Amino acid sequence: MRAIRQLHTGDPFPPTSDALEYPNGLLAVGGDLTPARLLDAYCQGIFPWYEEPQPVLWWTPDPRSVLFPEKLHISRSLHKTLRRDRLQLAVDSRFEKVMRHCAQLRGDGLGTWIGDDMLAAYCDLHHIGHAHSVEVLDADGQLVGGLYGIAVGRAFFGESMFSEVQDASKVALVALQNILERGGFKLIDCQVESEHLNSLGAENISRLDFERMLAHTIDIDHDPGIWRLPATCGELL
Repeated sequence: MRAIRQLHTGDPFPPTSDALEYPNGLLAVGGDLTPARLLDAYCQGIFPWYEEPQPVLWWTPDPRSVLFPEKLHISRSLHKTLRRDRLQLAVDSRFEKVMRHCAQLRGDGLGTWIGDDMLAAYCDLHHIGHAHSVEVLDADGQLVGGLYGIAVGRAFFGESMFSEVQDASKVALVALQNILERGGFKLIDCQVESEHLNSLGAENISRLDFERMLAHTIDIDHDPGIWRLPATCGELL
């Protein structure tokens, strides 16, 4: 079995071709979660996923689940939810709260991969303009759904989403699509395939194809003014 590279401060990532087949995509262990390290990772299609207090695990799975913004599937029921126009929208106003909602314990009692170190690291990325959140609010202005992720160039790396009322996370995704299409983004990285993401239009591509797409998108700047939304979900239609 191939040995996993141990990372120390300043060490570069190994080639992504060194990633294990099982567990799929495990590339390296250790290192830190500084903004520079994280941005270097995302630019290469690598992301951290681990449970604290264990060392950081770095992944680059093959195949890769991606969603092209223009291919987002809006079901008939989701279209009805949008048309009812009962949910409010915001962007980048409650980033830490969105992360904390995503980090709540799973129902199986196994805990979460979004620990204190991850929370602090992504809040740092948010403060320098690379991490963004989309928030869905009820009529009273209470946070009931949302998502967050990383924007580099014209690629968006989705990290997690949550929903406390029906369709709230899907509404957040439609809102994200609205932003990304205005900004000329080429793809949303969904990391690993799931039935839920597939139902929304995600598809698998090879790691090599994913890396080739990144190479043509991460260096193309986008207008930071795109990170705004209409007041309510009905205006997305």
